[in-house]
Amino acid sequence: MCNILSRSFKGHAFIIKVQQILKTQIANHFYLYCKSNIIKNKSIEWRILHQSVVNLTSSMTATEGIGINLVFQGREDRFNGITVDSSKEPCDVGTFTKRLHASLSYWREKSFRGIWFKVTLEHADWIPVLAKNEFQFHHAKSNYVMMYRWLPTNEVCNIPPYAHTMIGVGAVVVNDAHEILVVKEKYFVIPHWKLPGGYVEPGEDIGDAAVREVFEETNIKTEFEFLISLRHTHHGMFRCSDIYFVVGLKPKSEEINKCSREIAECEWMKVEEFLEHPNVHETNRFFVRKYLEYISEKTNVECTKGFHPLLKKPQCVYSINFPS
Repeated sequence: MCNILSRSFKGHAFIIKVQQILKTQIANHFYLYCKSNIIKNKSIEWRILHQSVVNLTSSMTATEGIGINLVFQGREDRFNGITVDSSKEPCDVGTFTKRLHASLSYWREKSFRGIWFKVTLEHADWIPVLAKNEFQFHHAKSNYVMMYRWLPTNEVCNIPPYAHTMIGVGAVVVNDAHEILVVKEKYFVIPHWKLPGGYVEPGEDIGDAAVREVFEETNIKTEFEFLISLRHTHHGMFRCSDIYFVVGLKPKSEEINKCSREIAECEWMKVEEFLEHPNVHETNRFFVRKYLEYISEKTNVECTKGFHPLLKKPQCVYSINFPS
């Protein structure tokens, strides 16, 4: 083994090599071996080698005398943080406690900043251990919880809050008879006529979400035309902010078959009637008036699809299209 270590001896690479293959008992024997060779061999290499082992053994955790081999590997990020996924590095809760302590010591030594643990349901017994070690909840999904801890003591924690805004979409669908497609939702306390629509699903474009929601609620097929407006409000569902996009859709069919699970009523209503109806909110009237203005002035907010220059992922850019 010493021959292997001697061949590996090259600056910091040597220390990393030792950390990966030594446990405390081996380190202690090697320490004595190095010490005896310093007496026999006065070379600077052996003195550096001896000091490296001293540093290693002093930094190892007291728990079972094991050092770097206990540390979670995780995935490093560009902010000098690290994320550990319990599904990729599983262990029982007893071992987890030891590994967490060893890892925190190592991460402090290496000046890591934000430490993240993605804990799946099958490893939920990790959560109390993390909480006792100053980890906080960041967010949760149906099958995991994400916890974090900010290690630097000389920096203000700059970990951003989790996604705090819901995205919804509504659709103005007007047919050739100048009728607008409207619905009454089943579970509203005060029934009123509104635009069909709902929440945008993860990874779904706004226009696609509107087309999907209209079809699910009314069985009317449509295609995206343009963006009309958006409404931004706060303190909504789950104490999140809410952005509601309203788009214009062109109907490709007109036979209604309402979704009985979500919709109480659905019909084609004359646009003029909708604008004067007592059971229509003023904000919805505003959206429809804007739609009519766009049609009259031949102006709209169009969608240009492309790819993000850095992320190389699909993107939608919305811009005003003035009449030529």
